[in-house]
Amino acid sequence: EVPVVESGGGSVQEGESLSLSCIGSSSHEAPMGWFRQVPGREREAVACIIWTGTDVYYSESVKGRFTASRDESKRALYLQMNQLRPEDSGVYYCSKPAISAKNICLGGNYWGQGTQVTVSS
Repeated sequence: EVPVVESGGGSVQEGESLSLSCIGSSSHEAPMGWFRQVPGREREAVACIIWTGTDVYYSESVKGRFTASRDESKRALYLQMNQLRPEDSGVYYCSKPAISAKNICLGGNYWGQGTQVTVSS
């Protein structure tokens, strides 16, 4: 069974917005974090909702522009991305982080197909 299905990616111009969605299957832990991968680089955490449910880790590059949220009843995770920049481009994945706290978010217990985000200048 596919652990998660990500959607909402696309091609936009710099300064525009996108909203990503992720739905987790009932056979896996609910997704709590968004990760991004670009060619030649390791997958990195972008935004992770901490286990408390109230705190969110954001990478420095997206603070103030991206907002992560979740709907537990739907096993859904969302990422609102505003003021997009070309460096935000990549394939975005959602997963259950292996480690998450206010200042750190690492790993992922499973991966889906991801959704491509391309931001042009």
